[in-house]
Formats: sequence, structure tokens, C-alpha cells
Amino acid sequence: MRLAVHQMTRAAWALLVSLALLAAPLVSGAQQATVPRIGFLGAASASGYAPQLEAFRQGLRDLGYVEGKTIVIEYRWAEGKYARLPELAAELVRRKVDVLVTHGVPGTLAAKRVTTTIPIVIAAVGDAVASGLVASLARPGANLTGLSYLLPELTAKRLELLKEAVPRIARVAMLLNPANPANGPILQAVNATATTLKVEVHQVEAHGPQDFEGALSAVASRRGDALVVIDDGMLVANAGGVAALAAKTRLPSTGFKEFAEAGGLMAYGVNFLDMCRRTAGFVDKILKGAKPADLPIEQPTKFELVVNLKTAKALGLTIPPSVLARADEVIQ
Repeated sequence: MRLAVHQMTRAAWALLVSLALLAAPLVSGAQQATVPRIGFLGAASASGYAPQLEAFRQGLRDLGYVEGKTIVIEYRWAEGKYARLPELAAELVRRKVDVLVTHGVPGTLAAKRVTTTIPIVIAAVGDAVASGLVASLARPGANLTGLSYLLPELTAKRLELLKEAVPRIARVAMLLNPANPANGPILQAVNATATTLKVEVHQVEAHGPQDFEGALSAVASRRGDALVVIDDGMLVANAGGVAALAAKTRLPSTGFKEFAEAGGLMAYGVNFLDMCRRTAGFVDKILKGAKPADLPIEQPTKFELVVNLKTAKALGLTIPPSVLARADEVIQ
């Protein structure tokens, strides 16, 4: 009798162990399925956008996320070829990501066109309202939220500050990427300011780094005496190349912060790294149940003026004390 009971007990334990082994892969799969998956749609290249990407990842780490363990990020990069963005966005949607992170107007438009259900978070866009991405910052609606800044007004201010720093300038070239639909409102704002300043402006175009030399040659052929670089994912990622050519052609220049840090004369703009860090907060709120439509689009409250005195010296320029006194950063 005891032997029979003992055999039944052994058989029961064997059955329990077998069931546990069979259930283990299912439990493991369930755990993996709960790890949030973020799709990152990059308009530029991974190398060119590395500082901004690292700021975003740091923001996630600050909130307790561990990439590869408690969160997974799927990256897709257009390498500055904006025509690729729709397919890359569609690819991320097919991967069933929980949140799509974009930057710039081209990437955000591509994401909007491929999904109306997956939440979209904008890391930085020139003007979400003027670009037609949302009707209101306070109530973005649908599946879109994130961070935006007033790029048209900001670019016009760059022209004003450049004229103050170098009063002799009369013909200014605006370097832009024609593939970016955000350019229209920017050029309107700049033209209005140029009229007030009695400065002639014209645009030169670059789809990619291969066009930079031709664009700067066009400035010289039109006897341009200054350069304003308009924010664009591809241009931000290649700030060093543009700054080097501006220096080579001895053009006083202004643009975004990264441009002045790379050798441009001046910059007036937002802190993109801070905006990318703040993007992680939107992702966190959405993963915890918030709806994008209920999260107002935020704007930066601080704009930074950067002056590169090293570049000024190389160009033989003396920056007026009135400009230097207002600079948030002076590069020696």
C-alpha cells in the first residue's frame, strides 16, 4: 500500500514538473510581449543625429527605463533622403510599436499619414501649427503630441541679430532644404524682417551634403555677403560641413546652436538636446496610459544666443559689445 502511494506521489510530482516546463516558454513570451516598443523615425543619419538621440535615451534612463530590458527602441534612418520617410514610417507601424517618435515636419507628416492610432511624439518641430500638423498646441487632437518652437519668428530674429553684429551686410542668402515643407512660413517671416532692415534676401538650396559646395558657390556668384541657415534635420546633422564652407567663402553666418558650435559665426535658437530629453517624458506618460490628444504640445521658454569669436577673428570681424553682452555663450 505504501509503495503504491509513493509511486502515485512521484507520478504527481513528475506531472507538475512537466507542466511547469511546458508553461515556462509561454510565461517568458508573455513577459517579452509586455516590454514597450518605441519606433524612432530619423530624418537624418544615426551619426549626424547622435547627440540628440543620446539626449532622448538619457531622458528615458532618467525615468527608469533600461534600453533592451524594460524598453526596446526600433530605429529607422532616412539618411537625409526624405522621400524614404513614408516607407520607413510604415515599416515601424508594421512592427507594431507602441509609440512613434519623430522630429521635423517631413518625418512627422510621414508618421501621420501611415497611422491614426499609434501615438506619435514629436521630439522637435519648427512650428506645429504653421506647418499644419495640428490646429492647436493646447489641444493637438488625434494621436499627436510633443514639442514645437516658433521657427519662423526665430529665423527672422537670426537675420536681425546678424545685421546688428555685421552692419555692412546687404545681400543675405537663406540656405534651406527644398524637401522640407516647413520652409514657406519661415521665408514669409524672414522677408518681412528683411524689408524692415533694408536687406535683400534670396534662397539657395541643398537636398544633401553633395549640394553644399554648389549652394555656397551660388551665394558668391550672386555677390551675397552673409548666410542664414534654416533649421532642417539634414542641415542640423551636417552643421560642420556647412560651417566649414561658410568659413572658406568668408561669409558671416548664423543658424542653430550646433551650427555656431561647428564654426558658424552666430546662432540663435532652442536647445535641441533639452527638447529631446523632454521627449522621453511624453513617451513615459503615454506608456502609462495617457492619450496624446490630452497632452498639450510644449514649447521651449528659453532661446540662446551664441557667438563664435574664433570665427569672427578669422573673418576679421569685431562683434559689437551690445551683441556680446546679450550672448548666452561665447566661443573663444
